[in-house]
Amino acid sequence: MAEEQVASVQLLKNFAPLDAMKRENLAALAKKVTVRSLSAGRVLFSQGDTDKRTVWLASGSVEVNENERNIAMLRSGTPEARNPLYPKLPRRVTVRAVEDITYLSIESDLLDVMITWDQTGTYEVEELQAQLQSAGSDDWMTTLLQTNAFHRIPPANIQAIFQRLQRVPCRAGEVVIKQGDEGDYFYIIVNGKCAVTRETPLSREGIKLAELGVGDSFGEEALIAEAKRNATITMMTEGVLMRLNKQDFRELMNAPLLQWVSPAEALAIIARGGRWLDVRLPSEHQTLAIEGALNVPLYLIRLKLSTLDRKTPYVVYCDTGRRSSAATYILVERGFDAYVLTGGVSSSDGLQLVRGGAADKP
Repeated sequence: MAEEQVASVQLLKNFAPLDAMKRENLAALAKKVTVRSLSAGRVLFSQGDTDKRTVWLASGSVEVNENERNIAMLRSGTPEARNPLYPKLPRRVTVRAVEDITYLSIESDLLDVMITWDQTGTYEVEELQAQLQSAGSDDWMTTLLQTNAFHRIPPANIQAIFQRLQRVPCRAGEVVIKQGDEGDYFYIIVNGKCAVTRETPLSREGIKLAELGVGDSFGEEALIAEAKRNATITMMTEGVLMRLNKQDFRELMNAPLLQWVSPAEALAIIARGGRWLDVRLPSEHQTLAIEGALNVPLYLIRLKLSTLDRKTPYVVYCDTGRRSSAATYILVERGFDAYVLTGGVSSSDGLQLVRGGAADKP
């Protein structure tokens, strides 16, 4: 396999349905499409595959087999090759390179989101980007659209979100949100970097929890849980943020994203290999917890994402559902399969609770 290359807009224009997209949106999409090579005799994909990627044949020819029987030959540049290669999942055919080929590949969910946005959005991407007037700001929207959170948001909501975002230029060292303040906005970084710090009784200056860059977002916890800010966000460099007010965030982003489950539904998820995730403080977890639960406090959830298994479904809980809904939003936004336990441990009918146990950690 040769090195992957980023596709050009001119190349993408040769294929459907990409040829119908607006040029500025296609330019953003091109950065996420890779051009790959495959040597003669190698399999591009096999019958039964479920990999959610869309591919087009860019050069060369392939043979198509169904149940080990050859049913077609396909050559690049023909009308048939303008369309994606057998996109329905699971794949019903095996496609093999007859000669050395090159092909285009993109994550199918991202393609669907971008095409939907292109066809429904009246607020042009280039119009919003023209307001930014800062280097490196052209990719934040594509970065945001490819997150799992946006895959679950209705297209009309995506359009409304971009229409209602407000541009905020920031200076290096500027405090964007301060620990202990009331939550008012959800933020997306367009340009620059931010530091996340949390003040503790032992560190008044604050412990640095994370650094955030272009395409990252913050501020959702306080808006979802209707709580005070649990960390301070400070600009490390000059930059530009886009912000969405509390009401718009809760209406357009939070509500469509979260999946609430009853205790019975939660137990079914656990039975299928899921895990309980307690986002309360360790002292609360040790006092009373669901048996077998992992404990990652909400304020540490971003820092501990790497310790969680992306292949495992998580049922997230707290006392009432406030903190757990904020944690679940963060998890889902970053590609985890996560659910909120309705009512938390205060409505834990049918769940096995333990008292005084040590906190289980990932």
